[in-house]
Amino acid sequence: MPLKNISNRNNNPRWGEKPYYSLDYYLKEQYGQKIYKLALDADMSCPNRDGTLDTRGCIFCSGGGSGEFATSLTGGLSVLKQVDQAINFLTSQKKYTGEAYIAYLQSFSNTYAPIGKLQEIYHEILKHPKIVGLSVGTRPDCFSEETYQLLEECSHRKPVWIELGLQTIHESTAQFIRRGYSLSVFEKCVQNLRKRGIPVIVHIILGLPGESIQDILETVRYLNGQGIQGIKFQLLHILQGTDLAKMLPRLKIYSQDEYISVLLKCIAHLSPDIVIHRLTGDGPKELMIAPGWSQHKRNVLNQITHTMKEQNIYQGKEYHQKGGIL
Repeated sequence: MPLKNISNRNNNPRWGEKPYYSLDYYLKEQYGQKIYKLALDADMSCPNRDGTLDTRGCIFCSGGGSGEFATSLTGGLSVLKQVDQAINFLTSQKKYTGEAYIAYLQSFSNTYAPIGKLQEIYHEILKHPKIVGLSVGTRPDCFSEETYQLLEECSHRKPVWIELGLQTIHESTAQFIRRGYSLSVFEKCVQNLRKRGIPVIVHIILGLPGESIQDILETVRYLNGQGIQGIKFQLLHILQGTDLAKMLPRLKIYSQDEYISVLLKCIAHLSPDIVIHRLTGDGPKELMIAPGWSQHKRNVLNQITHTMKEQNIYQGKEYHQKGGIL
């Protein structure tokens, strides 16, 4: 995911009309058209759910494994036909008009299955003529040498990305949220993927209990040095049925203004080479407990962009690199 075509206007880099390197801009640069992500549920599990590490999952993770908006691939039809159904559903909504899609295996850990099952699902998805790439959401402790080899082979057919749920670099927080693996496991996984040329997108959560703004910025600065290609910023939100929901009376939840203030500091410290895949999040209405403002995603995104322009904040403004400041 190389950085491309950035004009400089009053020392403020521009990626299209946005002061940050958005996924939408990157995809249009790469494919010359609007690309949509198709969220899919491939019926995987997770070592934090099946008893290998725990049975409760991470404290913020719902019963759907963060894939409540995903289309299931387990309805008895072939994977190709189910992908067709997901595309038809998406295009039935007037705001989606594209003809090319990235298949996003979203629910649970999508490298956590026998290699035969992974091969069947990955290959079938990549056969679909409207699928231009595959994004695999997973954990860094769910890889084997066979998995790396399969992903590398698939990447020669069509682009393949790996999305890793890191959330934080701080060990005390990682233990509190029951992440279940150490930072060294994450680092080894990223190294193995990058030496095979597979792009890595990392998820982090802003507002985890006990973390200060400085703690969050330390996570961002750390990721600047890991050779990753993308990042997803997620606000801490509370869903029904999670252990986090039981803690709600004791939790500090960001207001919209507080979240945006922290997010913009993260963006200013983020390397301008890293594509921002997400600025916020919105859980399903039927499960959402807090914060309520996150349900108004368009309003939140508009405020983010407006505030960045108003305050002359842009991605990389505070990014320090050997030899100078970008």
